[in-house]
Amino acid sequence: MAAPLSDGDRRKQISVRGIAGLGDVAEVRKSFNRHLHFTLVKDRNVATPRDYYFALAHTVRDHLVGRWIRTQQHYYERDPKRIYYLSLEFYMGRTLQNTMVNLGLQNACDEAIYQLGLDLEELEEIEEDAGLGNGGLGRLAACFLDSMATLGLAAYGYGIRYEFGIFNQKIVDGWQVEEADDWLRYGNPWEKARPEYMLPVHFYGRVEHTPEGVKWIDTQVVLAMPYDTPVPGYKNNTVNTMRLWSAKAPNDFNLQEFNMGDYIEAVLDRNLAENISRVLYPNDNFFEGKELRLKQEYFVVAATLQDIIRRFKSSKFGCRDPVRTCFETFPDKVAIQLNDTHPALSIPELMRILVDVEKVDWDKAWEITKRTCAYTNHTVLPEALERWPVSMFEKLLPRHLEIIYALNQMHLDRVAALYPGDIDRLRRMSVIEEGDCKRINMAHLCVIGSHAVNGVARIHSDIVKHSVFKDFYELEPEKFQNKTNGITPRRWLLLCNPGLADIIAEKIGEDFITDLSQLKKLLDFIDNETFIRDVAKVKQENKLKFAAYLEEQYKVKINPTSMFDVQVKRIHEYKRQLLNCLHAITLYNRIRCNPSKSFVPRTIMIGGKAAPGYHMAKMIIKLITSIGEVINNDPYVGDKLKVIFLENYRVSLAEKVIPAADLSQQISTAGTEASGTGNMKFMVNGALTIGTMDGANVEMAEEAGEENLFIFGMRVEDVEALDRKGYNAREYYESLPELRQAIDQISSGFFSPRDPSCFRDVVNMLMYHDRFKVFADYEAYIKCQGQVDQLFMDPREWTRKVIRNIACSGKFSSDRTITEYAREIWGVEPSATAIPPPNLPRD
Repeated sequence: MAAPLSDGDRRKQISVRGIAGLGDVAEVRKSFNRHLHFTLVKDRNVATPRDYYFALAHTVRDHLVGRWIRTQQHYYERDPKRIYYLSLEFYMGRTLQNTMVNLGLQNACDEAIYQLGLDLEELEEIEEDAGLGNGGLGRLAACFLDSMATLGLAAYGYGIRYEFGIFNQKIVDGWQVEEADDWLRYGNPWEKARPEYMLPVHFYGRVEHTPEGVKWIDTQVVLAMPYDTPVPGYKNNTVNTMRLWSAKAPNDFNLQEFNMGDYIEAVLDRNLAENISRVLYPNDNFFEGKELRLKQEYFVVAATLQDIIRRFKSSKFGCRDPVRTCFETFPDKVAIQLNDTHPALSIPELMRILVDVEKVDWDKAWEITKRTCAYTNHTVLPEALERWPVSMFEKLLPRHLEIIYALNQMHLDRVAALYPGDIDRLRRMSVIEEGDCKRINMAHLCVIGSHAVNGVARIHSDIVKHSVFKDFYELEPEKFQNKTNGITPRRWLLLCNPGLADIIAEKIGEDFITDLSQLKKLLDFIDNETFIRDVAKVKQENKLKFAAYLEEQYKVKINPTSMFDVQVKRIHEYKRQLLNCLHAITLYNRIRCNPSKSFVPRTIMIGGKAAPGYHMAKMIIKLITSIGEVINNDPYVGDKLKVIFLENYRVSLAEKVIPAADLSQQISTAGTEASGTGNMKFMVNGALTIGTMDGANVEMAEEAGEENLFIFGMRVEDVEALDRKGYNAREYYESLPELRQAIDQISSGFFSPRDPSCFRDVVNMLMYHDRFKVFADYEAYIKCQGQVDQLFMDPREWTRKVIRNIACSGKFSSDRTITEYAREIWGVEPSATAIPPPNLPRD
């Protein structure tokens, strides 16, 4: 193990992490040694670093359990309205440090581990990321869980316990290679299996209409086994639950059919059922209509709704009757939030349970369903919208298809009555799309089946209302809302940037941790020389630390005084990593042209995963690595410019790179990025933003003042105007010499001498079918990057802008976002009162 930090370094910490009492330290040490002892008694006598990690994880978990039990007891007795956040993705990252922060244990653990001659940071590095998400949508769900617990809401996250999360990305010879993410290989100390709550989920079969009602029969059954993970709020003793389902074959699986004696074959076939929770689909903003994916979507919905209804029926309430049988009050006790259309089957499934099983009248059931469900839209890209073939539904979920047809008929009857003779409107608004292959439009199903529909940033919600769901907005304008995304300040400031959190706390106290709007108070210190110096110093320390990490992990040496220019996000054409590449090449050409001129040194870092089947995204990664290969080995360039591809970008790497960034690139084509949340993380961590007026960038510019961001390029109206006129890439290519030079270099093999035609597809796309208009923003982008250079040469002015950005980032806390969901969609009020800790009597 590496040598622990010096006493001086350690004690520079940590006002915001709380002072460790001697009793706490002694208790942690004792508990740690006990857990370590039992690990070693069981197995061997020499402890490995992983043994130490597990001993610490179990020590911290012990502090959660009493609070977890008490929280659930508290909910059972008070029977509040419960919030169910349904998502196919929860991108949680690591849990150990987050739990220590939220329980106020970090200092005690740090001290205890230090006294034992170990290094806390080294143990934290052993934990695997829980990578059960692709990017923004899954990470948003994780931030929301943290905020819901911190705000004292009776909330539950429901999803799938994928055996394999988002793939690990290796870069081999400049290309992305995927490796399975076997994150459960060593066990997961944070989950608890709950076999007593295992539930059946049905597939296939047929529908019988009988005098007693509708029956779905001859189905295949898969069991859903729940695994619970505690979700602690920040220092309020609330511990909520994330329940993830794992697929299990029933013991009689396939044995009926195999009574001819092939018992072995029947047992092997259990894998087919259990494949449902095997692997996360690695697509971001792209719909792949595979049957296994539809099975995953129904699996999580069917198990979750049974669980919700069981809890609704058995919850304690006014009278002594132990079971609620009347569903009238269901929407007063249950809110279901659909994170995109992936859990859309909640709507027909709730209808099926109410009508077929609970015998509720159809119209009443529909009213209950609509009042219960709400839908969050996450994208306007047409290729991302879920449109399932009717034929697949017919086979897999025949009863749900009948219900969807009936709901659609009701919906179209209403539209026809309001707009007589408007056949085209009926076609546009139908849940069923006619054509060669009849499809179910899941977004339309969500809109008709929900009482609230929201976008995730103001500009996105406007596009949703006036473009994507225009007809639906005209029909029911009151349904549509905006809920601008946010990030949890616990993970994205306190945990990942303790140095910055500390100097902020020194100036304004610690209330900002649960009320990020308090950061506004930093505006008083914008001209305070000590504070300016402290902010710059923290940034420099973060940069040195990240540079050391890169050198250790990737053997890359970078100049820590250079500008750290960072673009980390999924690789996608609409996010325009190619625009960043063109800037890098342009800078390179300028340096080559004039090597003696002084340039502002830059380290351009680009990171992110490409979906395995997305050819262009993989080509973009190869281009980035190839540009880096040439630039980083050119002696004329030296320290002035480096291009680094950050391999295997994930939550735990984001926690390292974001606090070290000087410049944050948010450069999607206006109107394509629904919100973005990385943009907010960079802002609160003291990076300046270069970006388009897209997603939440618009609101960031509004909060901090447009002059305090580097805003460039087309607005949504300009993009629309260019679409009407017709975008012609060649015009820009012909009229901008630096752009032409860069494209010619890519196309001639300058960056791929061993395979000159390597990037033919990239150049062909940029020149002839670029939906995202990279060239149209090139000139404005290069000019804006020049302004970035200018400001970076004046460190005091740069840092003043940084302070203003941090001070104005308060709106972008997920606590604010969740407070708005709670009040305006779920009809519940957040609570600032802490539950009494386990060592004190209740109430």
